Amino acid sequence: MDKTASPATVLWSVPVAVEDIPDTGLHIEIEAPAPTRAALAELAAVRELPQLAAVFDLTRQGDGVHVAGQVSARVGQSCVVTLEPIENPVDEAVDLRFAPQAETPKSDTDPEPLVGGRVDLGAIATEFLILGIDPYPRKADATFTPPKSEDDGAHPFSGLEALKKRLGGSQP
Repeated sequence: MDKTASPATVLWSVPVAVEDIPDTGLHIEIEAPAPTRAALAELAAVRELPQLAAVFDLTRQGDGVHVAGQVSARVGQSCVVTLEPIENPVDEAVDLRFAPQAETPKSDTDPEPLVGGRVDLGAIATEFLILGIDPYPRKADATFTPPKSEDDGAHPFSGLEALKKRLGGSQP
């Protein structure tokens, strides 16, 4: 992957034109090829991405589109406790509405902007994949044991503790 690529660079593009969606809807299943999975693994900062697929149902709603579906993947990561390689599943539900762009600002509940009369299913799958990746992957049997302190009794406040004992103070 090009290290100078902008965040808006789409690594997996599967565009669908709104005009190509029949009135009865459109069912699409997509699967990322190996080179795309490798680039997405680098983008997501994971060891590997052995499987990435998505299933979408697109229905027209006036000038817009409703996209519902599921993004499924297997993500190779490193356990945050043991640093051993592990594989985690990603299974994210997708439920989005797209509508033509309007000139006025929108709220968070308004539809996503429909750019160029197309919906990019690869970009949607990529976004939901990255949102579904566990940021702190941990093996099921991994336990964290803090290192034993090699405290010899000397610490920054040991002098104050000795002074307190000498003055006979037992109050906090």
